[in-house]
Amino acid sequence: MQVHVTQSGSASFAIHTRTHTIVSDQPADNGGNDTGMTPPELLLASLGSCAAYYALQYLKARSLADSGVEVSVTAEKLKQPARMGNFHIDVVSPVPLTPDQESAMLRSVHQCLVHNTLLSPPKIEIALAVRAPAGE
Repeated sequence: MQVHVTQSGSASFAIHTRTHTIVSDQPADNGGNDTGMTPPELLLASLGSCAAYYALQYLKARSLADSGVEVSVTAEKLKQPARMGNFHIDVVSPVPLTPDQESAMLRSVHQCLVHNTLLSPPKIEIALAVRAPAGE
């Protein structure tokens, strides 16, 4: 998996992967034009859409529903170091479920790749390159 990020405004960035592009920006009170979600909001969106996918796959596999899943994700901004924490995911099923089905659906949602990545912090390497000015 790979994304490529390019600056598209004073505080906005275009995020490219395969044939798709999304925009990340800052609110006006933080130097942006509010043309897209902030990076932390994109993280919540990633977690929420992943949870929704796994919930829907559970329902589809059992012919219970093929649409209508809703997910809300919240997190708090923590300090020292600045980070997000205390995530909470609310999944809403479009159909009634038995207690056994509820437990099984929650187990399915726990298989989300993004969720599991956050539970097992990955190694992150940062490399810096400096582009030579044009004409050199």
